[in-house]
Amino acid sequence: MCSSNSVVQAQKLVDQLRAEASMERMKKISHTAADLVQYCQEHRRSDPLLTGIAASSNPFKDKKTCVLL
Repeated sequence: MCSSNSVVQAQKLVDQLRAEASMERMKKISHTAADLVQYCQEHRRSDPLLTGIAASSNPFKDKKTCVLL
């Protein structure tokens, strides 16, 4: 039983390695960085970290203010 379990694990590992080996990878960091910059520039208008969240749609906004007497 133990040997069949190790065979199954080995087969899964081989399948994973074959899948990773068949993936197309980018060879240059500069190309990948340029793609990342382009993506960020294309989506900057919808990025809440850059544009902020509208007060009307902010779920974390305080509903009431605290008043101390």
